[in-house]
Amino acid sequence: MGRKLEGFQHVTERLQSVFGPATHGYSDAPVVHKHDDFELASEEDLKHFDVETDSEGHHYAVRNNDPGPTTTDYSL
Repeated sequence: MGRKLEGFQHVTERLQSVFGPATHGYSDAPVVHKHDDFELASEEDLKHFDVETDSEGHHYAVRNNDPGPTTTDYSL
């Protein structure tokens, strides 16, 4: 296992020397909304869900009604 890890680290070091370090951005920066068709369709889909929290603090989504097919339902 140690040999595979060393090999992986060698590959990532080579990639970093070629492409430079990974950029992570700023976590405090605000999210930029494009208000394009995809974002509008996503907002339409997500408005049919409520976020619930259980007694252990886990978050999950619950459909608040059955909206039928949505604009991003590609199985139709």
